[in-house]
Amino acid sequence: MKIALIKETKNPVDNRVALAPKQVAELNKLYPQHQIVVQTSDIRAFSDEQYREEGVEVVQDVKDCDILFGIKEAKIESLIPNKHYFFFGHIAKMQEYNRPLLQAFIQKRITFCDYEYLVDDNNIRVCAFGWWAGVVGVYYTLRGYGLKHKLFELPKPDRQFTLNRLLDSLKNIELPKVKLLVTGAGRVSHGAQHVLESIGAHRMSEEAYLSDASIDTLSYCVVDADRLVKRKDGATFSWSDFTHNPKDYESDFMKWAKKTDMLICAHFWGPEAPVYLSEEDLRNKDMRIRMIGDVTCDIKGSIKSTVRSSTHDDPYFDYNPMTEKDEPAFSSDHNISVMAVDTCPNALAIDTSEYFGTMLMKHVFEPLLNGEHSDVIDRSMILKEGQLTPRFAYLKDFAEGK
Repeated sequence: MKIALIKETKNPVDNRVALAPKQVAELNKLYPQHQIVVQTSDIRAFSDEQYREEGVEVVQDVKDCDILFGIKEAKIESLIPNKHYFFFGHIAKMQEYNRPLLQAFIQKRITFCDYEYLVDDNNIRVCAFGWWAGVVGVYYTLRGYGLKHKLFELPKPDRQFTLNRLLDSLKNIELPKVKLLVTGAGRVSHGAQHVLESIGAHRMSEEAYLSDASIDTLSYCVVDADRLVKRKDGATFSWSDFTHNPKDYESDFMKWAKKTDMLICAHFWGPEAPVYLSEEDLRNKDMRIRMIGDVTCDIKGSIKSTVRSSTHDDPYFDYNPMTEKDEPAFSSDHNISVMAVDTCPNALAIDTSEYFGTMLMKHVFEPLLNGEHSDVIDRSMILKEGQLTPRFAYLKDFAEGK
């Protein structure tokens, strides 16, 4: 079997890769009957030379490879017929902008596995970047707050930025004496909490946060949906009920918005769930938040100020609550500044590639290279030789343009 790490072709560029140089070298040593090569690329966090130094072959053409691993969606014109691809496809939720990609998979008889659906028997993802999204989301949001209020300037991450550099940068500034709310309880939230704990921010109880008690350092509180919504009929919140009947709930977010200066959105949200901050809420004179880091980046989702995503090159925009439109970043004190980079982990491409590669080695490469059947891989397979698998058969009408 010959496997390739392909060059990223999506714009804006992504500097991550499925395996770091040492990881490829390790797999090639452990499985000498197979070979993993790397397609040449000038945008990766790891250079071609770093792979060569580990004895990994760097190639221009990957047509002779059986399985191709990327990170983001490959350009349609780069797809090779009858191959097996792994990357984040963004098609399984019927994302309209990627309908042509799904149609190309079918036409070219491609087998495709989506990293997002590499899950265990309990439907828990085994290969994910969520924790790192939370880490970078906090950094970008604090950086934006410093720029907005001209308090401090944190460095813009470059291709070699690491978690250690990120934390050192934050430890070298005087943290603002404001209140920050982190929403959610999953990996993204835990990544955000790790940064706040590491830089000495003070974690407050819900009661203290909602009070008018004074603070003398950056202070934060972590809350999940059970504290952000309430049943419309006044009955007690139940996770099971909320999961199955989200329309029976309404937002209870304003009590938090009145006490919050900075918001980090790290919660899971579905379109059936209540909107946390509506356009009307964002106009409320008691709504204190003026800096939002929407790490989950649900466009016009639970937080209506996220009218679009942003990029690493241009991470911020302002939301004008009166016009409900975006404006240049930090252009008015009356606006709400928003960070909505939808590929936050790419800011730490070295760390995140190594982290992701470790998980892929265990859950994907080991069974593949050992010739073992893998339920994890099977569950992620959206198409096999151009045919939708039973788990994703619901995409048939979408693929046909209906």
